[in-house]
Amino acid sequence: MANADPKTAAPSLEDVRARIDAIDAQLLALVDERAGLAVQVAAAKAAAGDGDKFALRPGREAQLLRRLLDTPRQAARPSLVVRLWRELIGDSLSRQGPFHISVYGGRDSGRAVEGARLRFGAAPPLRQVAKPEDAIAAAKTPGGVAVLSLASETPWWGRLLVEPNLKVFAALPCLAAWGPRAALAAAQVEVEPTGSDLTFWVTDAGGSAEAVEAALGRDGVAGDLIAEAGGLKLFALMGFYQADDARLARAPGRLTGVIGAAPAPIDV
Repeated sequence: MANADPKTAAPSLEDVRARIDAIDAQLLALVDERAGLAVQVAAAKAAAGDGDKFALRPGREAQLLRRLLDTPRQAARPSLVVRLWRELIGDSLSRQGPFHISVYGGRDSGRAVEGARLRFGAAPPLRQVAKPEDAIAAAKTPGGVAVLSLASETPWWGRLLVEPNLKVFAALPCLAAWGPRAALAAAQVEVEPTGSDLTFWVTDAGGSAEAVEAALGRDGVAGDLIAEAGGLKLFALMGFYQADDARLARAPGRLTGVIGAAPAPIDV
């Protein structure tokens, strides 16, 4: 039997567009239902006495996105999946209580703002501030998140050493495909290991970054310098480290400390 003519077997453009229209209607109904569930979550938390707690759960979000990206797909790229769900999560958080973002952009404010919107979506209000201190202060208010650029002449990361309730919980962007690490996000949230993490560690050790990295490596810790200013170095350590880890206590520097941890890029 002769093969069917591809031109006659292929669906018509009108058929494809009709199917897209039907899927759009289904998507809207599901998105609307999901948004309504966020309101129910807020009500359930209030009834349980947790209504005043910030709903942000960065570890749970990372595990959700990894699970979605591990699900077999035919055409949806990781960037599409992550962007859609970041918008859904951001909208849900904004419905559950206070949620606002303050961005210190350093020498690359546009990149920091872009990273903040990619990470948290369009729902939470966002303002740019001129000093990292302003972003950090805003993060200490209910629902506050500070996005702090790594392209900074000010060693803002050192300030987090004396802010035990503020933790770095995200590195922006969260996809390697969206470019190199440009900023970190901090808030009053619980930081949990996700199975693939980066820990952010500060030291005032003199000498070169290579010397510090070598000293860490001799104790089994892999780390890379990601920012340096004002005599303070900021390293990203591979893995999840507690603040009291003995290996970090032996690391170079008199003023040192962990300021948080974040999931590693989820598309590598």
